[in-house]
Amino acid sequence: MKVLALLLVFALAPLAPLGAQVSVEVVLDQEHFLSGENLTAAVRITNRSGQTLHLGGEADWLTFALESRDGGGIGVKNSEPAVRGAFTLETTKVATRRVELLPHFDLARAGRYNIIASVRIKDWDQTLTSKPKSFDIINGAKLWSQDFGVPAEGTTNRSPEVRKYTLEQANYLRTQLRLYFRLTDANGERVLKVFSLGPMVSFGTPEHQIDQASNLHILFQNGARAFSYTVINPDGEILVRQTHSYAGTRPQLQLDKNGRLTVAGGARQLMADDVPAPNAPDLNAF
Repeated sequence: MKVLALLLVFALAPLAPLGAQVSVEVVLDQEHFLSGENLTAAVRITNRSGQTLHLGGEADWLTFALESRDGGGIGVKNSEPAVRGAFTLETTKVATRRVELLPHFDLARAGRYNIIASVRIKDWDQTLTSKPKSFDIINGAKLWSQDFGVPAEGTTNRSPEVRKYTLEQANYLRTQLRLYFRLTDANGERVLKVFSLGPMVSFGTPEHQIDQASNLHILFQNGARAFSYTVINPDGEILVRQTHSYAGTRPQLQLDKNGRLTVAGGARQLMADDVPAPNAPDLNAF
């Protein structure tokens, strides 16, 4: 009887749901994204099959589908993310592949969406699909924008490229006001960078100035006595990120005696996420 029972178990094993043996899950860093903000999906594959899986060898081993949850239908796919790269996934192990979705889907319209990932297992000639993962595309309220010329190295006979800095605020999860940075071409049609600068207080007004190198300096209040200071270059790269606090006087942007923009007043607080790192040379002179 025991032998018969064991044979029955092995005979029924191939009929067990594949999803119970190998699972696919989509994980997002956040649930709300500003239009144009990077949207990276982490696809987590868990292998409990008792076999080693061979994945990533085909161009279509990992694909995505997008659908609108507010009546917009299926999301427009511009292209399939390129995630090719063969690897093995042993049983009891987990593999994660991070994929930037924004260039491949049209996410300009605000609304609620589902993203679904499908993993094709060639050895089994089967495809596994994740549960839908929901997220929101939200619009920000423009606080300020300014065109600027991109500095060119050396001399040139061409007119300078013109880009636009924009600061926007968005009510994140309807409980937290956040300040966003947006970098576009002069017409605002080609988005180069969008990212959050962090939470801000509702009663504060961000200070902003562009220096001689076309870097944008931003100082805004993000706490009862705390202020965030960021310097961003014309390519949307963060050069400086610091925290300052109210200490007798309020921090504010000001030109120093050499004509360079800096933070005057208050007191700087060293933080782990400072740029440059706290032990690096001070670059608060742009």
